Amino acid sequence: QVHLVESGGGFVQAGDSVRLSCVASGRIFSDTLPAWFRQAPGKEREFVAVIGWRDATPLYADSVKGRFTISRDDANDTVVYLQMNNLKPTETARYYCAATSFSKFGSTSARDFGRWGQGTRVTVSS
Repeated sequence: QVHLVESGGGFVQAGDSVRLSCVASGRIFSDTLPAWFRQAPGKEREFVAVIGWRDATPLYADSVKGRFTISRDDANDTVVYLQMNNLKPTETARYYCAATSFSKFGSTSARDFGRWGQGTRVTVSS
């Protein structure tokens, strides 16, 4: 069983930057699509970003375009990052790393992602 472990969350102020990391216990990112979702208190889990294989263009939620960057360590198929800039208080949430099969690229539905980490909390104060 491959596990995903997120890290990098914490308390920040509006406008700050944070980089989240997701480390897999196995090399699953060589044959799956890693993504980030987030879930704010009392709300549904929402898509943030997904990245394809090697040079494939990442896909972002409209709300984070231009501020967030998802990347992968191609030399090490066990690590994926989410760089978040200019954070807003409304982006306070638990951020989850997820993975799905290549056939699901383009999907932003959490139901299409079969592997999940436990999440890391990001709190943005105003």
